Amino acid sequence: MGKPKQQVLSRFFSPKPAPSSAAPDPPPPPPNPKPSAAHPPVSTVASFSPAKRLRALSLSPKSLAAKRPNPTPPSRDAVRRRLLEPLHPAPPPRPLNPTGGKGYTPLEQQVVDLKARHPDVLLMVEVGYRFRFFGEDAAVAAAVLGIVAHPDRSFLTASVPTFRLGFHVRRLVAAGHKVGVVRQTETAAIKAAAAAQKGGGAAGSPFARGLSAVYTRATIEAAAGELEGGGAAPEEGSRYLVCVVDKEVEATGREGFDVKVGVVAIEVSTGEVVHGEFMDTTSRSGLEAVLLGLAPVEVILGTPLTVATEKVMMAYAGPTSNVRVERASCVCFGEGGALAELMFLFEKSVDDAYRVEDDRQPMETNDDDNNLRGIEGLMAMTELVVQALALSVRYLKVFGMERIICFGSSFRPFSADTEMSLSANTLQQLEVLKNNSDGTIEGSLFQTMNNTCTAFGSRLFRNWLTHPLSDRHPICARHDAVSEISESMGSRHSINNLQDRGDGSCTALARSDLSTILSSVLEMLGKSLDIQRGITRIFHCKATAKEFVGVIQSILTAGKQLQKLFLEDIDTVSSHHKPVHSSLLRRLISTASSSTVLNNAVKLLSCLNQDAADQGDMLNLFIASVDHFPEVAEGHVNVEMAQHKLDLLIVEYRKQLGMCNLEFKTVAGSTNLIELPVDRRVPSNWIKINSTKKTIRYHTPEILKNLDNLLLAKEELAVICRSSWHKFLTDFSKYYAQFQAVVESLAALDCLYSLAVLAKQNNYVRPIFVHESASSQIHIKNGRHPVLESLLGDNFVPNDTELHADGEYCQIVTGPNMGGKSCYIRQVALITMMAQVGSFVPASSAMLHVVDGIYTRMGASDSIQQGTSTFHEEMNEASNILHNCSSRSLVIIDELGRGTSTHDGVAIAYATLHYLIKEKKCITIFVTHYPRILDIQREFEGCVGAYHVSYLVTKKLLEITDKPLETSPVSKDLGEITFLYKLVAGASDRSFGLNVALLAQLPSRCIKRASVMAAKLQEELSMREENKLWRTTDAATVDGPSESSTIVGLLCAQPYQGLAEACRRVLLNMTLAQSYNDVTNTLPSLKNAREFAKKTIEGFLM
Repeated sequence: MGKPKQQVLSRFFSPKPAPSSAAPDPPPPPPNPKPSAAHPPVSTVASFSPAKRLRALSLSPKSLAAKRPNPTPPSRDAVRRRLLEPLHPAPPPRPLNPTGGKGYTPLEQQVVDLKARHPDVLLMVEVGYRFRFFGEDAAVAAAVLGIVAHPDRSFLTASVPTFRLGFHVRRLVAAGHKVGVVRQTETAAIKAAAAAQKGGGAAGSPFARGLSAVYTRATIEAAAGELEGGGAAPEEGSRYLVCVVDKEVEATGREGFDVKVGVVAIEVSTGEVVHGEFMDTTSRSGLEAVLLGLAPVEVILGTPLTVATEKVMMAYAGPTSNVRVERASCVCFGEGGALAELMFLFEKSVDDAYRVEDDRQPMETNDDDNNLRGIEGLMAMTELVVQALALSVRYLKVFGMERIICFGSSFRPFSADTEMSLSANTLQQLEVLKNNSDGTIEGSLFQTMNNTCTAFGSRLFRNWLTHPLSDRHPICARHDAVSEISESMGSRHSINNLQDRGDGSCTALARSDLSTILSSVLEMLGKSLDIQRGITRIFHCKATAKEFVGVIQSILTAGKQLQKLFLEDIDTVSSHHKPVHSSLLRRLISTASSSTVLNNAVKLLSCLNQDAADQGDMLNLFIASVDHFPEVAEGHVNVEMAQHKLDLLIVEYRKQLGMCNLEFKTVAGSTNLIELPVDRRVPSNWIKINSTKKTIRYHTPEILKNLDNLLLAKEELAVICRSSWHKFLTDFSKYYAQFQAVVESLAALDCLYSLAVLAKQNNYVRPIFVHESASSQIHIKNGRHPVLESLLGDNFVPNDTELHADGEYCQIVTGPNMGGKSCYIRQVALITMMAQVGSFVPASSAMLHVVDGIYTRMGASDSIQQGTSTFHEEMNEASNILHNCSSRSLVIIDELGRGTSTHDGVAIAYATLHYLIKEKKCITIFVTHYPRILDIQREFEGCVGAYHVSYLVTKKLLEITDKPLETSPVSKDLGEITFLYKLVAGASDRSFGLNVALLAQLPSRCIKRASVMAAKLQEELSMREENKLWRTTDAATVDGPSESSTIVGLLCAQPYQGLAEACRRVLLNMTLAQSYNDVTNTLPSLKNAREFAKKTIEGFLM
């Protein structure tokens, strides 16, 4: 009976035949309520190609009529288009509402009204078994989804099947669109019952429809319950919604800061709210660091914004990024207006919580504490943060998700006192989150270190990596936890021996089981749903019954497994016999296995039929009784009564027909059929449904009436069940904070277990952190680059690092190109970062001091969007370092000053290093190809050391340097260089740039010319330095440099005067050679000294 009705409903929306009236109606306007000249009404088109679709959107009948009388000969394209057009264009559709003057069907009128209320939303309208797009939405959907859009009556239209809703919604959202799903809000039975009550007046009206859900990239995972099974997997990464506001300030504070920026980031799918206000420079480096660390998928710009902030935000959310941008004005918030709006939301949330009536036994909650904590956190926020939070709440009200900010436990600042500050340059140049080649996580530190089993653990580990700790005590607490888990992994082989022993074996066995239980729990959670997003969907009332049961059951199972570690009576056990020694592990395991939370989970699951939840059967979902869900119980009673009345009819028909064995039949979905022989006579009001060769099946008027009553009772029960389910999910908000704390503890356990696996698999060592009062220092023995070691294995060459604030705290590293300088300095920074994250490090030993920041300047890049050159970017990065670093920071600078002329570059690099050593006195590693930078060792003797990465060169390569200019272009064979990648003391003699050019396969003629030019420049430089030394000598005794023959003549004429002159010149060249730091310049001076000495000896022998 139900199937024919559905077919009738689908036929109701099929196109009707065109009227034959001679007077055509005026073309209807487009569905967008805002009239636009660029998109007039659609004409009838025959082709469905993109070109014809665009033509359908842009041409009106009036414009076509204006083109036809054109007397000019048609072009080839015009002839082709004319052939593709229909011979007899269909007349415009007949208006279904003549009094209104518009040619819309009832369905189209609904679409127009919905579009008027939601102009910025791409609407998917449920019509029968498909979701349809109309007008411009159809054109957009066709382009993104690759489906066909075609004209139908007044609008262009396209459609997708209902069972693929989730797949297509995710594709549209991923393209950056705001997608709304419009569903039918009434069923056929309820509509018929309402029409009967009104006397049948509404029988011809369409089904009522309303906007049931709105999705964007930031909210889809929080509201994806109804998209389950859509064919597209959800993304595991974070999806932050970020709101940015700023305010110009006078530059009276810290030098270089001219704006105050307020940022609020909300992860709607997990309930996390991150906020912060900070001073920023003209380059907005602080804002860039926030964007890079959070990677938001949706941005709200609180206008008005400064020009620099606008440039940074639009550079991040450019057209190719698929980052959605919303603009909202802050002008509407007067003095205290934003705070008042937020306080009203908190008060409303408290009132709603008190108004919730729950006849079941109340469960223990801390709702008042959460709201109080949220209000206290709100009052402590700064002005710009409050404005950004108010704008975010206004935006989330459209999705019904604004209540997420009412939980103070979800608030956390961007940077706390216990966290290290990492700039955007540091995250990019150290390739912490993604590589610099293609922007993926392949080859990043995150991919190398991440061994988490769960999606929520991976998200927390990402946050740990971008926010290393800067307090020694929590760092050591993480190290203790990782060490204990790692040790338990290594003691599994002794479990069998421990089971045979009686004294103290339980403690050792439980300790051995630590990694086993953690592994089983995390593997189970990794295979189940994302419970962090699951509980947030439950809080937003967006979860399905199957998801609810799966999430709560996973938390319950994990808690019961963790309770096996005997932590309930942990306070009564001596510290020596505790099964888990780490205080951090004890706290996390106790929270995750809390008896209160587990009891609440059992009570919640006891209200539901888990089999019905798995099957999606909402009618039988609740275990209803008089005390629990009375409305549902009453609805079931009504359904049973309607079914009972229907079943009683068979008794009457048995008597009427005299057939004792007569039973109702069900055929092809039609129930309660009376099957009789073909020759049996029946009353005239009986309705024939179907028949066979020997039988005919009937429905009587009484059966039809009772079937309608039964269907109505079931649909009313479905409405009651949906309402009860929504109320059940709303009540869960009282327990949301408890379950959120459990999930956060499980995520932290996942991260610690991941670090233990990393240390065990790669033979990492535990770093030792000196006391806070000790001097800054870094002592690393056989340190290795964590990412490159995972690729090269045992072939990686380790290096030592010795830096101490009371001794040598600055290293100047020189060496050939591609010799391993950048690898070395990156490895020092990464080892320091890993240690403060809580990880063991790739070294044989490490003793460190907690640093408050890691600052880097590496590579070369420009920013065309912001109008800055490569050298300007270098200077911005250097400025950020000099303004923000302290004596407790680690500074890594690679080749500063190479983006300008040599003299300016050397001067800036020297001055920057001088400032870091003298003013900041921070631990610094400075890589350069400028030999003059090494002169700074003389001023800071003992504080600065010169190092280079070692290498081996062939003899021929050394001879090339010693050859005269006319034979110097020996570029047929530049020789070979072998990099040893070992850091040794002393400066490097050459950079071997020509060998890199040869490796890059520059043309041979180019390399030959470069070798000639290099030798010539080197000789000119040597002569210039020699002349400079000549000018500084006594002009009375030396008139200038002369040839060796002059020396011989002097020796013959005036032996003592000539000998003095010869000795002076030998010593002059020796001094010149000693002044050079580069062997390339030293060798020619030594060669000249040898020649002078040789000529002098020959002159005396004559």
